[in-house]
Amino acid sequence: MPTIIEMVTHTRLDCAVGSAGLMRLTLANAIQHCRHRSVFQKHLIDQPLMSQVLADLALDVEAATVLSLRLSHSFDHASDRRAMAWRRLMTPVTKYWVCKIGPALAYEAMECLGGNGYVEEGLAARLYRELPVNAIWEGSGNVMALDLLRVLQREPDTVASVMDDLRDATRGDAHLKAHFSRVHTLLQDQPVLEWRARELTEALAVLAAGSILRAHAPTAVADAFIATRLSSHTRHTYGQGLAGADARAIVDRAFPH
Repeated sequence: MPTIIEMVTHTRLDCAVGSAGLMRLTLANAIQHCRHRSVFQKHLIDQPLMSQVLADLALDVEAATVLSLRLSHSFDHASDRRAMAWRRLMTPVTKYWVCKIGPALAYEAMECLGGNGYVEEGLAARLYRELPVNAIWEGSGNVMALDLLRVLQREPDTVASVMDDLRDATRGDAHLKAHFSRVHTLLQDQPVLEWRARELTEALAVLAAGSILRAHAPTAVADAFIATRLSSHTRHTYGQGLAGADARAIVDRAFPH
């Protein structure tokens, strides 16, 4: 059993990294199409609505990438106590969030290509078909949420270590600090945690991703991600909440030069 558990843990990391890579390819394909397809005398990428959609997709791709790489870093430092705590708690969190957002992102990217994206011989449709498997493989969403609860119940020192890291990372940013407080409050509400385990898993994921982006990404990317993913505004589709963001700078950063 210990051998199997170790193998499953590494496979969950692989699922997260693989999904982030597939999302990156999906986004690159959409941006390339929109840079060359003209509609109403403009390239699609220059149309405000399309620019916002692509920028919104790019935010999730960059967040998924940095979160997966941060988790990979913890696997590479097995002798470090804090790294091992991050690995234990954030493996199900990262796997859950990165793999969950992949299929929806692939659909929106496919829509950027229109009907051509839907044709199964094309890259977009094949990526859309491929991305759901990692959300199911080695632990579906409920399994990841329950694994997180298991850590909360059995390994309080692990939770405390990760929360200390996140508290340090949110210093200096009011939005991140407010979201950290919401996560911390949710963690204390033991009677309802099993009912809200998915909510907690996602909240931890976006908090960690936002803090990493704030530390390492350009301001335009970090500001837009934090404003749209950590706000109280309910979003059900891409392309919302970026009216004040530098959408073109975000898209240009995402283009595979």
